[in-house]
Amino acid sequence: MPTVPTQREGTTLSEPLITSELVLLDADLGSTKTEVINAMAALVGKTGRADAAGLAADALAREEKAVTGLGGGIAIPHCRSAAVHTNTLAFARLSPKVEFGAADGPADLAFMIAASEGSDDAHLTLLAMLARSLMRSEFLEGLRSATTPQQIVDLVNQATAPEERAPAAAPVAAAASVAPIAGEAKKKLIVAVTSCPTGIAHTFMAADGLEQAGKSAGIELIVEPQGSGKIEWLDAADIARADAAIFAADVPVRERERFAGLPVIEGSVKRAINEPTKMVAEALAAADNPNARKVAGTAGASAASAGGGSQLSVGKRVQQALMTGVSYMIPFVAAGGLLLALGFLFGGFDIALSPGVNGARTCAQLTWLTADACQAGITGGKSIGALAIAAGWGSGINYLGAVLFAIGGAAFGFLVPALSGYIAYALAGRPGIAPGFVGGAISVTLGAGFIGGLITGLLAGVIALWISGFKVKRWLAGLMPVVIIPLVVTAIVGGLMYFLLGQPLANLTKAMQDGLTSMSGTSVVLLGIVLGLMMCFDLGGPVNKAAYLFATAGLSAATAANFNVMAAVMAAGMVPPLAMALATVVRKKLFTEVERENGAAAWLLGASFISEGAIPFAAGDPLRVIPSMMVGGAVTGALSMALGVGLRAPHGGIFVLFAFQPLPFAIFGFLISLVAGVVVAAAAVITMKTAWPKKEVAAIA
Repeated sequence: MPTVPTQREGTTLSEPLITSELVLLDADLGSTKTEVINAMAALVGKTGRADAAGLAADALAREEKAVTGLGGGIAIPHCRSAAVHTNTLAFARLSPKVEFGAADGPADLAFMIAASEGSDDAHLTLLAMLARSLMRSEFLEGLRSATTPQQIVDLVNQATAPEERAPAAAPVAAAASVAPIAGEAKKKLIVAVTSCPTGIAHTFMAADGLEQAGKSAGIELIVEPQGSGKIEWLDAADIARADAAIFAADVPVRERERFAGLPVIEGSVKRAINEPTKMVAEALAAADNPNARKVAGTAGASAASAGGGSQLSVGKRVQQALMTGVSYMIPFVAAGGLLLALGFLFGGFDIALSPGVNGARTCAQLTWLTADACQAGITGGKSIGALAIAAGWGSGINYLGAVLFAIGGAAFGFLVPALSGYIAYALAGRPGIAPGFVGGAISVTLGAGFIGGLITGLLAGVIALWISGFKVKRWLAGLMPVVIIPLVVTAIVGGLMYFLLGQPLANLTKAMQDGLTSMSGTSVVLLGIVLGLMMCFDLGGPVNKAAYLFATAGLSAATAANFNVMAAVMAAGMVPPLAMALATVVRKKLFTEVERENGAAAWLLGASFISEGAIPFAAGDPLRVIPSMMVGGAVTGALSMALGVGLRAPHGGIFVLFAFQPLPFAIFGFLISLVAGVVVAAAAVITMKTAWPKKEVAAIA
């Protein structure tokens, strides 16, 4: 029986991937996919292989990215999760069938693939083998006809047995090294790449679908699944002699420039699973079409460019590019912002007056610490550094605050360049990074701020993508993504900023900052309401991220109004998970056992400002949960702004209370705003669930 290690190197313990305790036959697990996922996560949790609540939350979050219904009655909810202790496969034959989003109807076969974050290549290989087997009719027939859980286990073990599957793992790839017989017509060769966000199931199912379609078409087709484990890279010689390429990817293709000059067909992994034959036929047609779009090593799969089989609209590609930029920017914001907050904690808020590492000052130089306080050691709790100085311990801690402030400032300086650079990267791949980063840096220099960063990122990505479509000789195609495109696009974007766009964008940024700073009274409350609604609308989605970007980008302006916005955004973002946690405690009977477990975990998630902690509840009951959370978020945002609560840290929840200002009033104002919103949201969701039964909601949905 194939087994997987339960620990990393240095242990001989092992566990089977699936056991009979992880199999349910003809089971009624509920009428929605959320109920099924929660039930299967609970099944895994009972075996001690995972924390059920954490696994369910991560699997449902994965469902938000893309449905896992594959058609043919199959569903494969899956995720990589820190809640998983041992890589596990659970199986349920559902009765009744449950809708998982497949185009052809509900699923009766559901596999839950639970992979730990520390999975090594051996673990992932077994899971990849299973994913490939799901594309084979004989395997599915066996699953549907099995009468005992052990028969299911045996089928899975056979499908994932390395010694039996190894020769067939890449049947077409083996043929690639065989030279054609003299006089025999040369077979067409297509190379393909498959990849999905998780890199476990869809990646390998798409690979198997394309391989089988290639066999049926009588051609050579070699697939490179870019999964979560070790990648078996395509041989450069195979790429060089290929006639066309297929990119079936939902995330950017790694090392895309290897395929420069090849005709390409692009689509999602789901398309390769559902329409592999059609994709192969399109690739063959592209190989014979001199006008077919060719790879220049630029377009990221997450924002597949038009033509060549892409299924993404222009608006969707731009949206994904913006989200990519924000996602890559957030680590700079978090690291820089929290380091700045720690600098304030250790050195006092006037540390900003001397931002270098030489910013440590004597007691008398601390502007808010009086001479009497220096002598008597009375500091009013302004900072740890001041306490140390007043106590006669020297200025070492204050100096540490200056160093932390300087490091945080350096990290924060990458905010706009990173935003711009990774927007361009999402649109144009590696060649877009340099012009995007340079454009973002120029935006900062000219005072255009994050608005300028958005514009330069989009410009750099679009122009780089456009130039990549130029038809050039194959020898020149290799230089395009490395030298020519970055050089030309950087010059164009930089020139546009300096000669045309920089000053207007800087004026717009200044006008926005001035308008925000001048807000008072009801206008501030209205802004808080809008921000609160946005933070709770999609719980970490595009609208939520837009509000968060607005707040974090404003931190660099370091005005009281910007700090107020940051406080309102963070407080409102904490409302949904905390409100759902409170609701599961107050009215337990309205929630399932799994939902109550999720509620217990949501306390910490909410306290840490992780809005996604409410996703398991919203995914299963959006019509009642989301409006309730929005009401609570609006209350919190309005109160926070009305009370003048300011925040200098971009993240952290209750763990950065020291970064609120003015102290100590701001802490009380923040807690009052947060508690009020949480109570309102919890009361609203309880009322909705009580007055509006689930069957009526399901009928409307």
